[in-house]
Amino acid sequence: MEWKPEQEGLRQILTLLKESQSPNTATQRAVQQKLEELNKYPDFNNYLIFVLTKLVSEEEPTRSLSGLILKNNVKARYNAFLPEVAEFIKRECLSAVGDPSPLIRATVGIIITTIASKGELTSWPELLPALCSMLDSQDYNVCEGAFGALQKICEDTAELLDSDALNRPLNVLIPKFLQFFRHSSPKIRCHAIACVNYFIMGRTQALMLHIDSFIENLFHLAADEDPDVRKNVCHALVLLLEVRLDRLIPHLPSIIEYMLMRTQDSEEGVALEACEFWLTLAEQNVCREVLGPRLPALLPVLVRGMRYSEMDVILLRGDRDDDADDAEPDRESDIRPRFHKPRSHTIKHNAGAGDSNMSGGGESDDEEEGGDDDGSLSDWNLRKCSAAALDVLANVFGADLLPVLFPILKETLFHDGWVIKESGILALGAVADGCMGGMVPQLPDLVPYLVCCLGERKALVRAITCWTLSRYSHWIVSQSHDLYLRPVMAELLKRVLDNNKRVQEAACSAFATLEEEACTELVPYLGHILQTLVSAFSRYQHKNLLILYDAIGTLADSVGHHLNKQEYINLLMPPLITKWNVLKDEDKDLFPLLECLSSVATALQSGFLPYCEPVFKRCVSLIEQTLNQNIANTQSPEQFEAPDKDFMIVALDLLSGLAEGLDGHINHLVLNSNLMQLLYQCMQDPMPEVRQSSFALLGDLTKACFQHVLPYIPEFLPILGMNLNPELISVCNNATWAIGEISIKLGPDTSKYIPLVLSHLVEIINRPSTPKTLLENTAITIGRLGYVCPHDVAPVLHQFVRQWCTSLRNIRDNDEKDSAFRGICQMIQVNPGGVVPDFMYFCDAVASWSHPKDDLKEMFIKILHGFKAQVGDDNWRRFADQFPVQLSARLSAMCGEPMSAWVGKTLTATALVPTPGTPRHSTPVPEPLTRQDSLILSDTLTYILTTLRHPLNAHRGSLGTGSARAGQGGARGSRT
Repeated sequence: MEWKPEQEGLRQILTLLKESQSPNTATQRAVQQKLEELNKYPDFNNYLIFVLTKLVSEEEPTRSLSGLILKNNVKARYNAFLPEVAEFIKRECLSAVGDPSPLIRATVGIIITTIASKGELTSWPELLPALCSMLDSQDYNVCEGAFGALQKICEDTAELLDSDALNRPLNVLIPKFLQFFRHSSPKIRCHAIACVNYFIMGRTQALMLHIDSFIENLFHLAADEDPDVRKNVCHALVLLLEVRLDRLIPHLPSIIEYMLMRTQDSEEGVALEACEFWLTLAEQNVCREVLGPRLPALLPVLVRGMRYSEMDVILLRGDRDDDADDAEPDRESDIRPRFHKPRSHTIKHNAGAGDSNMSGGGESDDEEEGGDDDGSLSDWNLRKCSAAALDVLANVFGADLLPVLFPILKETLFHDGWVIKESGILALGAVADGCMGGMVPQLPDLVPYLVCCLGERKALVRAITCWTLSRYSHWIVSQSHDLYLRPVMAELLKRVLDNNKRVQEAACSAFATLEEEACTELVPYLGHILQTLVSAFSRYQHKNLLILYDAIGTLADSVGHHLNKQEYINLLMPPLITKWNVLKDEDKDLFPLLECLSSVATALQSGFLPYCEPVFKRCVSLIEQTLNQNIANTQSPEQFEAPDKDFMIVALDLLSGLAEGLDGHINHLVLNSNLMQLLYQCMQDPMPEVRQSSFALLGDLTKACFQHVLPYIPEFLPILGMNLNPELISVCNNATWAIGEISIKLGPDTSKYIPLVLSHLVEIINRPSTPKTLLENTAITIGRLGYVCPHDVAPVLHQFVRQWCTSLRNIRDNDEKDSAFRGICQMIQVNPGGVVPDFMYFCDAVASWSHPKDDLKEMFIKILHGFKAQVGDDNWRRFADQFPVQLSARLSAMCGEPMSAWVGKTLTATALVPTPGTPRHSTPVPEPLTRQDSLILSDTLTYILTTLRHPLNAHRGSLGTGSARAGQGGARGSRT
């Protein structure tokens, strides 16, 4: 029998639906509770679909709401529906696809695609044929409703539609969709294009077979009067440019002209979609060739697109001269969710090693283009897309872009209209990365101009000027402080205390970028900087306070121990500790504050001692609470919510900062806590970010108070070995670093754990896609393992020595590098044949040292002389003649004589290296190479001299020359 509703039950449900639209929170809560109770009745969902599809006497919002509740039920518990209920819902949905109401049709389509996404496409075989046949209906409502449902299905289940599981329905659907590109209804045309667009990125075979017809139809619709159709056409061309450039190449000049026109479309949605084209084109190899001649037409369009629209200005209250708003409390909706970036161990590099650039950078990867962040504007709009397009094109064309751009900048930067002037300042910042070389001659005039703009009446001009100046901070810091750094810093600090919240935010973020670039150059100005930042505590509202924490943390990272002066501590710590005491354990504002305190503790070192105990105890408590809540949730998920593990991660990172800054002073705190037991649990957490921060803390505790780590080594090292998975880069990186730190403390006793880790480390260092930071940490750790257990590691020396040498050639002189190189020297002693084929790489790595300790330098010299003595003068001369000029010069400088002067000298044929158990910097007794080693060495070196040529020429001219302290940098959360 056909199901029919009972009138009393229907009346109750309609009453609930109407009450649920009440703004009263208590009423809504009561309705929600009643709905949950009704879900216990099997036919409750029948009532919901009946109200949606059959109760035409009710208002459309009530009917639609019934459908949305049903959709949520399908999503949450569809598999528990009785078969007859599921069939009834499917039947009713198909019957209502063509409902006269667009709202009801759309709601029905949502329910259909939700059922389909639950795996029901395979068990609802009549769905796709039914919808496909409805496309041919003469009733517009049926055709549009079917297309709406199909579009949602294509969006949600694109891969499944192209699979054998459904007999590849796209072979029928794609040609069918293409037929409707020329339908009389713009809504239908729009649906048809959107459906096909979902299959472009996957290079779906059914679409590729009809690609020419698809492109032809797109061109036919290029000038369509409907903005949604034009938007979808632009989107299709952007996607095709990425995946089927070969098909577009013959038409690119015409497409470029079309996109130029569409980027100026009166409908911003169309213009934004068209503007994406330039971002995608910039990634193609043909960009310079095809776009270069059209830059004079394109750049003015992009710069115009960077202007605030009239509506933007109204929403941002940008036209007011009285723009003071810092007394207005922030709305919670203004504050975006903040995600903590866990701590990661990094290594400092030599100057010239390719890390620094002239980008004016320091900005985080996810920094918003134009520094324009406001909840009242779209996250991604034409202004930001235009600025991003100019940025990427500047990287493609470099200085060649500037002759076209300079006249535009001259017109905009000095325009009387503030909106146009502001867009020019944004453009100036957008090209900083790609055009820095060409901009440098102009900066002596532009930077003072920008400093003046920081005093403009309009807050939006002041704000964008902060951002643009930050893009040139690398150049600013490298010039005369009196001419540039001091005036820029002074004006930025004034803007940090601006009476407009948007300017405060921009200035704070810009100053943090300047801090990263300037580092210890800021030390003479610390007093003034701290006074300003501390003054901001009393002025900033909620949102900007979070950014202020980041600026203070970045300052601490940048100046380090120079912050450890009592006058600075007295300024900085009281407001931070006040905030610390006010915030509750469950308040997410703890995240940025903990990050900030982590950097401050590391910088202040012993200066943080008066504050360390309560901070330490609260961090341990946060970790314990999170772990306990996680256990409770695992055991009783219905009763206990899952914890937010970010609380645990930031607490682990702050403890890392304390351990690094306080060193041995943290000993008594660890002793009187259960931290080690908690750390053991954290190291096994399924969430990678928790393990990442746990391993960072383990490494820092190993350095600071190894006596508390030692009892847990048998449990800890197997866990570290299991986490040497380069697919999780940051976890693997920190685990690798921790293993190296433990090995230095554990010494020869590390031997029994080497089988757990060595093969993984060798595999990681030889992976072609391993990121540089992980490569460097892996090389350091392998070297340290070889330092404490040379006989365990040396047998596989040949498997990693070349990559080991190239990985460490660019890092600065520091203790980590020192211990790693002592390890390689010891391994060469045990297995000299392992290094011979790659001996020039070893020489290159040795030459990367600026100031090695005397005994380490002596080791290098003895190894070089030992090899020379074993192969003979003639072979050595031929070998040394292959050295790149810079390499030969560096080695000669280190040895105190030219390489050529070695020929004819007689030295002890030994590699002088410390034997296991020798004090770290003492001079051990030389051990001569065996006759077998000497023969291997001589034969192999003779062979490579006659068969290889200049293996290091690719590195010529890139040897680093700088020397500075190394540090464990905690990667900080990105600035907003």
